[in-house]
This record gives sequence, structure tokens and C-alpha cells, in this order.
Amino acid sequence: MSKKSSRQRKLRVRIKVKATGLPRLSVFRSNKYIFAQIIDEKGKVVAAYSSKNISKKEKEGTKTKTQEAAFTKTEEATLVGEAIATLAKKKRVSKVVFDRGEYKYHGRVKALAEGARKGGLNF
Repeated sequence: MSKKSSRQRKLRVRIKVKATGLPRLSVFRSNKYIFAQIIDEKGKVVAAYSSKNISKKEKEGTKTKTQEAAFTKTEEATLVGEAIATLAKKKRVSKVVFDRGEYKYHGRVKALAEGARKGGLNF
């Protein structure tokens, strides 16, 4: 995929998302971490969470000691989705639009979305 086509996808998705007038759940995925932000209609960040914020206790709570080495980035993305949903509930945001940006809806991006749904966000 060329840089131009991914940029075009990002703009196409962003235009559709902003047209709804709802807060958006924006996702950024790097090679090492995944980041999620809830941005209101005015462009202000309401809540943010990333896989950098996941503590060892949260990781250990989901896995046993023997499985700790097998903790994947996809599982981290699910935890980030659940955490951003709880932050959104505290800020009284229950309905959002999922802004996947230039990323296809699969893998870690899909895991984050499913974790947010599991946490109580509607989109």
C-alpha cells in the first residue's frame, strides 16, 4: 500500500466520521503500542488511554504466570478498549463513532473496538 492511498483512506474515513456530529473514538497504532482517544465535536480530547498505561497488575489479572510470556499486542488492545470505555463512562460519554483512521478494521484495531464495546461504549 502506498502512502498516498493510506492518506486517502484516512481522509475518507475522517469526513464520514465528522459528518455524524458525535464524539469519535480515534485510534493510533504504532509498532509497539496502541493509543485511543475520545474527541468531542469541537476537537477537544475528552479521554485518552494507551497500552503504555497498562500496568503489570492488569496484565497479570488476565493471565496466569505461565501465560504471561504469551501476552500479545492484540490482547493489550482489548484491555485499552475496555479502559477507554470506563474513562468515557466517567465523562458521561456513551455513544461514539469509531475512527479507525488509515488502518483497516482487523487485528489490533478490531480488538480495541471489541474491547470498547465490551466496556459499554455504543458505536
